[in-house]
Amino acid sequence: MTSDSSVQTEELERRLRGGDTQALAELFTREREGLWRVIHFRLAEPLRGRLEADDVLQEAFLAASQRLKHYADSPASSAFIWLRMIVNQTLIDLHREHLGAQKRDAAREVSLDGAPYAQATSASVAIQLIGAFTSPSGAAARADTLTLVQSCIEKMDPIDREVLALRHFEELTNSEVAEALGIEQKAASIRYVRALRRLKGILAQVPELSNGGQGG
Repeated sequence: MTSDSSVQTEELERRLRGGDTQALAELFTREREGLWRVIHFRLAEPLRGRLEADDVLQEAFLAASQRLKHYADSPASSAFIWLRMIVNQTLIDLHREHLGAQKRDAAREVSLDGAPYAQATSASVAIQLIGAFTSPSGAAARADTLTLVQSCIEKMDPIDREVLALRHFEELTNSEVAEALGIEQKAASIRYVRALRRLKGILAQVPELSNGGQGG
């Protein structure tokens, strides 16, 4: 049975394909929390003191407004994935603008369906894990833990790491992960299970995290 929310989303997407700017504003408001999670996870650490998530969202909305006429031709079937793609591009542009030569470390770019994509780095995953699962006393202990976790995550397959990031930190559904990465839902599910298994192994190696729990 189709929910009222799904019907409303489909109607907004239909209006969006017609270039309705009010529909864009309504959809952006509906998806704001999910888009905020993208920014919170992927914004490079050096920029967190300079940029607020709301500032990035505002720039992304302006970019979406300018690209609205291209939505109907987008490879993304859902408006959320399209908006998320624009948020990622906005982040890439901001990383370039503010970090210059450091951008390769801050936002690794790959191409998905011809669109740039800010790939999750081992550093961004490690930072989120540390923040979610432990509060080590002292800056030195925290830095040591972060270094160890990052080293472990660096050994993961990049796509598995990305699937983990999308499901575990951005809280996308399996179908959204598949669409975002351009892979089959079954493949996305298999990779997520594999990534979780690897994550459990990482947590088991780090005493400060092993008692903190993990998603799954």
